[in-house]
Amino acid sequence: MARLEERPARTESRNEGALARRHSGPVPEHGVVWSPSVPNRLLARYYLPRSHSVLQGNSCQLLRDGVEAYPAMLEAIRNARRYVRLETYMFISDAVGELFGQVLAEAAERGVHVKVLYDAVGSWTSRRGFFESLRQRGVDIRPFKPFSLSRGLRYLLRRDHRKILVVDGEVAFVGGVNISAHWAPVGEGKGAGWRDDVLRIEGPAVHELERRFLATWRMAFQGGLGRLRNRLQQVRRLRRPGPRRGEVCLSVLSSRRSIHRAYLHSIARARRSVLIAAAYFVPDRRMVAVLREAAQRGVEVSLLLNGRSDHPFLEHCTRAFYEKLLGAGVRIFEWQRGVLHAKTAVVDGVWGTIGSFNLERLSLLFNHEVNAVFADPRLGKALEDSFRNDCGSCREVSLEEFRRRPFWQKALERVLYFFRKIL
Repeated sequence: MARLEERPARTESRNEGALARRHSGPVPEHGVVWSPSVPNRLLARYYLPRSHSVLQGNSCQLLRDGVEAYPAMLEAIRNARRYVRLETYMFISDAVGELFGQVLAEAAERGVHVKVLYDAVGSWTSRRGFFESLRQRGVDIRPFKPFSLSRGLRYLLRRDHRKILVVDGEVAFVGGVNISAHWAPVGEGKGAGWRDDVLRIEGPAVHELERRFLATWRMAFQGGLGRLRNRLQQVRRLRRPGPRRGEVCLSVLSSRRSIHRAYLHSIARARRSVLIAAAYFVPDRRMVAVLREAAQRGVEVSLLLNGRSDHPFLEHCTRAFYEKLLGAGVRIFEWQRGVLHAKTAVVDGVWGTIGSFNLERLSLLFNHEVNAVFADPRLGKALEDSFRNDCGSCREVSLEEFRRRPFWQKALERVLYFFRKIL
């Protein structure tokens, strides 16, 4: 864990040898679609549906994996002066969880107001005494929807899948990284943890992420009068956007339908490229149709998917969509270095999204999710470069090769396809 704390944020260098297969890489680079003189707010309005509000003046930094995200998050908590808000699906009492717990407790002991919301199902493997020890040290840490058969199946299915950290209303983190050793580096020369992305944000969008946290907290733990009273107390502080920190235009989306609609709208408007990294990919008909249509009109459409998922049944269900997508010209790359957990997309190198939303049915129908959607050429290039670099560690799936897979795989995919809405 000492390496985890001390290792500084880094920028991935392009692996030229691994990316020399086709033109400049497995996913070819293209020219610039938009002139640099086009304002980011106009790019945001082009790629986002009109119903989505846009916040201007944000500064963002792309962080890869827990190697970069954890040190930045820990530093922000250590520097907290007033409050810390942490919402996560998994808060596991392993080495990483103990490290975060210690830093959160130290913040609470020096007078910082620390609220932590973790999902009871996502964190079920954690020791019960671990959370109790944090409460005794002043951390207000609570489970979201503890296990209860008496409340029905729908209660159990609707989980809090968000990953949000807000500190002092000044800096926020959003992405796919949980608090668990899965995302930590395994060790020098022994590979890396799960592949994921986090966006560090300063600016007006920080307050929007804080509002999402407070809304979930009120919904889960306060009665009607308490929710109203606390909401009125927060309105004055949160209604004004924070100071401008940069040039990135952001939209914070927490409605599952709005995130899905943002994907569909941006892909339909793509001019050059659509690059999607999806940990769990079980698309609905509209998503399949818009991806196929984009590829057929000459847009480069590439998907980065799991080659070895932590949910094997979901992995085979995903492959049930391969032939239809490959046949339309969509390129599919399977991640080979452990588990891919990223949920990101970048369109034309200027529009992108990072968050917790998976392109599968649970995220669309049940889970509480949050994504940051941005419009900015520099951040878009960073995310696109990261995608291309990742493709150097992938195996590209060809249509001819896929059709030659064993019969048992075809049969399993067909069976799982019929259960795609509940996987």
